[in-house]
Parts: sequence; structure tokens; C-alpha cells
Amino acid sequence: MKIAFVGKGGSGKTTLSSLFIRHLAAVGAPVVAIDADINQHLGAALGLDDDQAAALPAMGERLQLIKDYLRGCNPRIASAETMIKTTPPGEGSRLLRVQEDNPVFDACARPVELDGGTVRLMVTGPFTDADLGVACYHSKTGAVELCLNHLVDGRDEYVVVDMTAGSDSFASGMFTRFDVTFLVAEPTRKGVSVYRQYKEYARDFGVVLKVVGNKVQGQDDIDFLRAEVGDDLLVTVGHSDWVRSMEKGRPPRFDLLEDANRRSLHMLQIAADATYELRDWERYTRQMVHFHLKNATSWGNERTGADLAAQIDPGFVLNERLAATV
Repeated sequence: MKIAFVGKGGSGKTTLSSLFIRHLAAVGAPVVAIDADINQHLGAALGLDDDQAAALPAMGERLQLIKDYLRGCNPRIASAETMIKTTPPGEGSRLLRVQEDNPVFDACARPVELDGGTVRLMVTGPFTDADLGVACYHSKTGAVELCLNHLVDGRDEYVVVDMTAGSDSFASGMFTRFDVTFLVAEPTRKGVSVYRQYKEYARDFGVVLKVVGNKVQGQDDIDFLRAEVGDDLLVTVGHSDWVRSMEKGRPPRFDLLEDANRRSLHMLQIAADATYELRDWERYTRQMVHFHLKNATSWGNERTGADLAAQIDPGFVLNERLAATV
């Protein structure tokens, strides 16, 4: 299952995504965690110290390797230099699987030991001084989108992406790459404003959107969120002494997390698992092609000097059966 955590800055999406990752690890699920936020805090939230977090390999700096591997022997892609963030797979492309070893994971993923198990952590890399004035952060998250386009994940496998804050993910087609999107919202007018924007942008693309109310202090907060987001409100999370200790760098054992918050994380997993039966690989592939054509026309053809529409394999549909054959 591919799962995104989104929300406005300061909503607590990184904290909640890290708690969900810990929960999945505790139940023994295979997990790939990806920090795609411009502010790289997921590693710290998973218990890495500053030096360990800084040493994580940046996907954005290994984009050439990613393209070289994913391109495979796809005859429609003349070279890795003509691949852009939206390039879809086709016959001959290499696909990624959650539990395999491959050159992309070798170069970009690092194991993180949690008290419930081990997860693979990947990061886009921070926005650096060298990028100021000359680069767009979406050039870094493009590595994530390219990997998601080539990912074949199955039931009970999880890829959890901590997305950039606000509605920045709509700058590409990455918002359609997930089985479910958890939008973290505080019980305030600003807290639900991103929800309204996300709901409006995503309504024509079949995005499954569920709201996680965070920093909820009582029934009045719950009533406010319910009035603002309706049935999209899935669970709420309140104050956590466990989280406070984690943020100080001293997380207790995960099984000491408050019962109410543990139940909320379990509900997130149930909601994510339920979307498996709703998977429509043809739509998923069709949306991939849609955004690739938009990007090709807007800037890709000019940037690469190639007709990127020719990269589309009209007979190719990404699906789980390809995991055993491609």
C-alpha cells in the first residue's frame, strides 16, 4: 500500500507519519519510509541523531543512478537523460518491489532499527545553499515520483511518504500515486484550509482522502473537525507524553504509547488496507500518462530535446502480476 501524509506546516504530519511507521514495524509489516518534505525531519522522528540523519543518502543526488536502473532495456526511452520525473514504465523497464534488494535501494535506502522491527528509510535530501535561486525543490521530489511510478507493491506491504507541507504536491502528479492520503489537520480554521484545497484539487482524480485530527483536546475540537470535514474525519489524536519524550530524543518503548493513540494508528492501518480492494491499475497507469504528457508539453520536450510522448507504451499497464515477470 502506498500512503501519503500531508498537511500544513506545523500540523504534526511528520510526527504522525513516524508513529504510523513505528506501528507498522511493530506488527511486522515490511515498510519503506520516504521523507519527501523540504524540511527533512522524518529521520529524527524515527530516532536518528543529527549526524545519522545528515548522513542519509539523498535521492535527489542519485537521480542519474535511479534513471539508469529504472530505464532497463525499455526501447522507448533513448537514454536516461530523456527521463523526467513523470516518465512511465513500459516493456523492458525495471520495476521496484518493497522487499527486494536492488541498486536503487542499495544507493538510497538505509535500514532504521525501531523497537518493533526494521524499516527502510529514503530521503529526497534537504534544500541546500547551492540550490538557492537556481533550483526548484520539485527537482528533488522528482526522484520520489519516478520511483513511485515504477513501484509494484502488494497487500500488506507499505510505502509511507511524508510529503511536503501544504498543497505543493500538486505541482506534479505525485498526489495521485497513493492508495490513501492521510491529511493531518489541527482543529482550527487554518488547520482545515489545506483540507479544503486538497479536496478540491484531488476530486477529479479518485484520490482517497482521510483526515487525521491532531492536537485534539476535547469534544469541542472533535465537533469542529466533524463540522468542517464531515465523514472524511477518520480518527483524532490528542496529547501524548510519549511523543513529547520522543521529541526530546528519549522515546520510550513503543508499546508504552497511550492506548487511545495506539487505537488511532490501528484505525489508520485498517483504512489503508481497505483501499487494496479498490485498486485500479488501469486508472493508475492512465493518470501516470496524463501527467507525463502535461509535463512533456509544458517543459519536458524543450528541456530534453526529445518528444517525450513517444516514451508511452500504449499496451503497458502497471500491476502486481508484473512483479514476477519483469
